[in-house]
Amino acid sequence: MAAGGFSKLPNGTVVVALNLPSPAAGPGSVRFLVHARNRARALTRLRNLGLRAVYLRGNTAPPSPDEITAVLHHPDGLIWRTAPDSAVLPGPGPSGPDDLVVELWHPIRALLRGSAASA
Repeated sequence: MAAGGFSKLPNGTVVVALNLPSPAAGPGSVRFLVHARNRARALTRLRNLGLRAVYLRGNTAPPSPDEITAVLHHPDGLIWRTAPDSAVLPGPGPSGPDDLVVELWHPIRALLRGSAASA
């Protein structure tokens, strides 16, 4: 089961966040953010892209305020990046806590193009 959650916005729409296994052959997971009218429509948007077994049970990993801002400012309202694994993240090193590099959000087209090229 995928970790995920949602946040209801003041205008009635929702932002759904889901961690799903990576569609590429490598290990790891991908964090998807979807902005939609309601949770059912957000999941339908992902299912229409080929992610058929997508379900949201509970609210264990809701989107952070930074994630909500990122998806609201994207024209498609559907973005992704590799999900950080807490076991792999580097801690504060000799040069300080700035050693952590955060991946930028990608539009869904980049993921679909990448998986189509590898197939």
